[in-house]
This record gives sequence, structure tokens and C-alpha cells, in this order.
Amino acid sequence: MINISKLYCGRSSEGDHLRYSKRNSFGPVVFYNCTSRCNLRCSHCYSSSNSAIKAGELSTLEVRKLLSELAELNCAVVLFSGGEPLLRGDLFELLAEAKHLGVRTVVSSNGTLIDSAVADKLVDVGVSYVGISIDGEEKFHDKFRKVKGCFKAALAGIEHCKAAGLKTGLRFTITKANAEQVGAVFDIAVSMDVRRICFYHLIRTGRAKELDNQTLLSQQSRAVVDTIIEKTDEFVGRGLVDEVLTVGNHADGPFLLARMTQENNRRYEEAEKLLRAGGGNKIGESIVCVSWDGNVHPDQFWRNYSLGNVKDKSFEQIWEDSSEPVLKKLRDKAHFADQRCLCCRWFDLCKGNWRFLGTEIEAEHWLNEPACYLTDEEIL
Repeated sequence: MINISKLYCGRSSEGDHLRYSKRNSFGPVVFYNCTSRCNLRCSHCYSSSNSAIKAGELSTLEVRKLLSELAELNCAVVLFSGGEPLLRGDLFELLAEAKHLGVRTVVSSNGTLIDSAVADKLVDVGVSYVGISIDGEEKFHDKFRKVKGCFKAALAGIEHCKAAGLKTGLRFTITKANAEQVGAVFDIAVSMDVRRICFYHLIRTGRAKELDNQTLLSQQSRAVVDTIIEKTDEFVGRGLVDEVLTVGNHADGPFLLARMTQENNRRYEEAEKLLRAGGGNKIGESIVCVSWDGNVHPDQFWRNYSLGNVKDKSFEQIWEDSSEPVLKKLRDKAHFADQRCLCCRWFDLCKGNWRFLGTEIEAEHWLNEPACYLTDEEIL
């Protein structure tokens, strides 16, 4: 995550101690896709979720065991996602168990199933934050998620979370189709008094593989990130939002620094220091995903390769396996990365977006996904 509001505007936020320190006492951030079920049909869904329960979903006992193992590793946070996590029947039991174990939890939801009772339950079981997905204005959002009325239902979910005193934010995935709606998302956040927005770069996995024509070109990515920076500066300056982050493309860090250089921004040195301390892409280092079937993936967007399954081994055995070939490469990016990345002067604070989209782990199949949009002049 690149915290634009912190780096560009100097606005501190709760998670900075995790983002901008190379070493801390916490274990990994774990994305747990607790179910494959969803009541929407989003065009860009990385998990290809639908209304069916997929075979092999972890049982309640298996998840409780997993949570216990994560607690022993002092896991920084478990993010319950899906599909739609509220469609998992034992969700509140699992969240209560995490609370009992002292594990911080976050829920990522489409918001449509959150009524006042659900919001109160989320508070009772100790959920610290709910991120609700918004793809733009109402007409676009409903069309993109293929269910009429889901925009209004999501906004109602936000209102219920806020009424219950639950910290809530917006999540927005950038595609060609909605790139021009970035400004509208800021306006929606302000209209709902939501103080946090996360902008995700599209990664071609799940149903998003069918959206190849929706991946932004370099100039389009630059324009969108520029808009996010400008809107963040405006809305933070007016006291309307507190935290704005971009997720999924670590080129955003160097791009932000290049802009700050051109503007002679007085926060440049501190921003570069923080990004270098953070060390760039942490996939497979301090970020990991556990799927509904127990498969462990390098992150939630990299579902084509499993590091192992928690039904067969403990999470710690999988995570600490020094012989696992993909983990070895992810944890040694200084020797295994795109050659253009290795020549880049920003490599230490970016580390690229190195992954592969198929099943072959050989070096020739790895690529930057999403692609780097920096020019040769900017990286040399």
C-alpha cells in the first residue's frame, strides 16, 4: 500500500507503523478468503465468486485451528474477504474466536448485506474496520456488479456501520471503464462522511482475466494516479478525508516521488525515507493469502499457485518453508526480479510487481503484473 495522504500531505494514519518499517514484531498480514460465495457478479472479481459453495471449504474447526496458528505467529491482521464474507454461516463465530485469541480482524465486503443488526454484531466480535467496495456512481456500479440496486444497498451498509461506531472505508478498483470516476468516489466518501479510501490497480486474475481490454495503459495509469494525488491533497487539505492509499502497483511510490521532486515538495525527503524503510513489495514476505479451501497463496490476487494447504501442514510450516521455490524468489528479489527493475534506481523502495499468471514457476514466466508505467528516464 502507498499511503498518499501520509507521504504527500503528511497526514499520519493508524497503519503507518506496519507499512513503513522493515522490521517489526508482527507476523504476516493474512488475507483470508473465507468463502467463494457472493450475491453479486462483479466483472473484475479476482476470485471468480458466484452463488455456489465450492468444494473443500475449510470447516469451522479447521478455521479455528488456523486462527490459533496465526495468533501464535503474532499475525498483524486477518482480513476476512470472499466472495462475500457475510455469506459464510459461521463468520461471527470465527470473528469472535479471533477476538478471543487477540488477533485483529478486518472485513472486506460489498456492503449489501450489512443491516443495523449485522453492524452491531461486527462491533461485538471486535472487527476493527470494514472496507466496502464502490466502483463509481450508481448507474456504473450496478452495471459493473450486475445487480440492480446494489449501489444503494452498499451505501445503506456504510450508514449502518457508521451508526454502530465501526470504522469504515471505500475500496475502488481502477479499470479503463471507471478511471474517470475517481473524483466521484471522493465525492461519495465525503457525502457519506467516510474518511478512508483505497484505490486498487486491476490485476488480471479470476474474472478480471476477461477484462484485458480494461487494463490501463502507462499514460492512463499516470493520469489516474495524478488525479488521486491531486484529489487527496485537496480533500485532506479541506479536512474531508484522513487516509487515501493506492494498492497493487508499487510504481506508485517512485511516481509520487518524481512528482514531489518537480514540485519541490518540502516533504520529499521524509516520503523517500518512509518508502525505503517500507522496502516495497512485500508479497510472500509479510503478505499472504489463505483461500476458502485452505490453499495458501502469495497474495489474494495470485490464486494460480499454491504454496501449500493448511489441511496438510500448519500455516507456520508452509510460511517458513525455505525450500519453497516461489517463496525463495519472492524473498530474494535483489537477485531474482525483472532486469529492468534491477537497473532501476528506485528498486529498494519498490521491488516491482513480480509474479506469474500461469502455473509454470520458471523465470521466463514471471512478469510485472500490473505493469510498471515509469519511463526509462524516470528509473535510470
